[in-house]
Amino acid sequence: MPVRTLWIVVGLVATGLGVAGIFLPLLPTTPFLLLASFAFARGSPRLHAWLVAHPRLGPVILEWQRHGAIRRRVKVMALGAMGLSLFVTWMLGFAFWIIGSQALVLAAVAIFIVTRPEPPPR
Repeated sequence: MPVRTLWIVVGLVATGLGVAGIFLPLLPTTPFLLLASFAFARGSPRLHAWLVAHPRLGPVILEWQRHGAIRRRVKVMALGAMGLSLFVTWMLGFAFWIIGSQALVLAAVAIFIVTRPEPPPR
């Protein structure tokens, strides 16, 4: 499989997962859209242009590319999903070391998310 085709496949899968994340509470949207943008930029300029110009999906990508920024609403949703994920793991009775490991990783991700700036007003 040529490298260009591989990038397109990665972009399509990431876009699909990102769109699914809009509707599924524990599946993140933004990281998958950023991955899709990265992959499409290497595999298909046409698909990359479509994604960043998309009225619903594009603004999140452009805010990250231009400002390294995450909107407050997206931050709150991400932190809520991480908290819910940790709670579900605890309620399912996983071993303490698993819950602790998950909590450490989620805490690191939460710190990264919270410390990102918010984009300028549109």
